[in-house]
Amino acid sequence: MENKYPQKPGLDFILKQAFFYWNKTLVFQLMFSVLYFAIFFTSMFFFAGKFGILDQQQELLEAYKNGMDAYLAKAAELGKTDNSRYFSFAFLGTLVFLYPLNLGLFQIFRKIDLKEKIEIGDLLAGYNGTNFFRYISYGLFWFLIYGMIFNTIILPVIWVCITIFVAPIMFFMNRTILESISLNFKALKMFFVEIFVCIIVAVLFKYIGFMLFFIGGLFTFPFWNAMIYSLYKVIFSEKN
Repeated sequence: MENKYPQKPGLDFILKQAFFYWNKTLVFQLMFSVLYFAIFFTSMFFFAGKFGILDQQQELLEAYKNGMDAYLAKAAELGKTDNSRYFSFAFLGTLVFLYPLNLGLFQIFRKIDLKEKIEIGDLLAGYNGTNFFRYISYGLFWFLIYGMIFNTIILPVIWVCITIFVAPIMFFMNRTILESISLNFKALKMFFVEIFVCIIVAVLFKYIGFMLFFIGGLFTFPFWNAMIYSLYKVIFSEKN
């Protein structure tokens, strides 16, 4: 595959295109969110019970009655326990397992471009065959790095910027993780303003549904993928 970078696209076109893909697939956006949160919360409640996290929360509430210092001391103490660490691993594992779900929306958007029939099974494209292991591996890599820099202010934003196209590049161009990051970095240098503005818009719209009306968040939560695909489609060109 070759890739090239055309003339800089207008932000209005990228945004309109992203909203077009999102609006065209609202049913699948809802299915994505329902499936994502069903698996996420089921997993978290299961592991919270298994590792006694709910009991720890009760201990924290009791400590809070004695003041913030007591609360912080208790939180630090509980955070060092084996059960807390195991729960953290379970939390990471759940996020990693859910990551390939995003690839299904990319496949659906591509089918819209190709005017092909969309099927419910397309939503699980990231779990088909070797795809599962590729994107699980990348998801683990991504979340581990993000977790290490999460407490900083700028580094998480930088990490998102330099990896925003990695998944679609791997999916559509069949590139490795390192090759995809390299191509992503080249695109970022040329289209930084467009990419950064779109990231801000996508993040705001992604969570605005939960802030305004909770159920609406199930529709807006997956919008991030439509924005990524819109950017990817404009910036990259695929050739055999």
